[in-house]
Amino acid sequence: MTVRRLSAGLVAAALFTPGLAACGDGATGTAGSTASPTVSASGAATPSGATPATGDAKQALLDSTKEISNGNFRFTLAGAGSTAEGQVHEPSQSAAMKIAIGGPSSDLAMKLDVIHAKPDSWVKLELSGPTANSLPVIKQLNLGKYQHLDQSRIKGNRSLGFDFDKVDPAGSAVLTQGITEVRQTGAGAYAGTVDVSKAAEAGSLNAATITALGAQAKTVPFTAKLDAQGRLSELVLQIPAAGQTAAQEVRMTYSDYGTATPAQKPPADQVVEAPAELYSLFN
Repeated sequence: MTVRRLSAGLVAAALFTPGLAACGDGATGTAGSTASPTVSASGAATPSGATPATGDAKQALLDSTKEISNGNFRFTLAGAGSTAEGQVHEPSQSAAMKIAIGGPSSDLAMKLDVIHAKPDSWVKLELSGPTANSLPVIKQLNLGKYQHLDQSRIKGNRSLGFDFDKVDPAGSAVLTQGITEVRQTGAGAYAGTVDVSKAAEAGSLNAATITALGAQAKTVPFTAKLDAQGRLSELVLQIPAAGQTAAQEVRMTYSDYGTATPAQKPPADQVVEAPAELYSLFN
């Protein structure tokens, strides 16, 4: 396996795209599991009982993502085989995230600790597993220190860069705009279907997965939860099986709106300049 193949096989498929294989644990429910009225994307209610829909469910979800654009929150992303968690603090132009792909039994596992404090970025990388141990170049990357990144070499790189004009790693605002059907299932709880054709733009799914879904991409089941202030707290996509890819769950959560803290820069004695091999890995 070459460094270039390593990048294609792990980073592009998983970083900010947490959904590598089937995952059924912790599902919050599926579309169609409630008797609440269905609300189409236009907001028109279709009665499935005596009680009419309360308000516009889609508009509630669209409004729920507005606070995210202020760039002050904590988040998690999770799918089978990969997780990410972190914080965004736009007031200080800083962000931090920890990503884990694979586990102890994986042939190749990756952990990244990424920090952005504009105009600088750093990443601490840990690669492990039999494949990693067989690649001499890994020794040049498993340094145990934060590697300072040349911004000109990561500009536009979704894996290592961060755009403070687009502060949501999961792009929930883009996803909610693609809702094709939605109904309220409880207080602050919703379920329905969403067209994920633009999810690659959002950052929640990779383009290859969306292409493999074909027509199924137009009606992907989802559930969502809002907090007491009507802000998005959880969004779960139930991605159906497609081609060689098993069904998978993609879960994103948001918390600490307005109370996240600035990311802390790594200590100077824990920083080295990133070698050329690191940029090759992620480009």
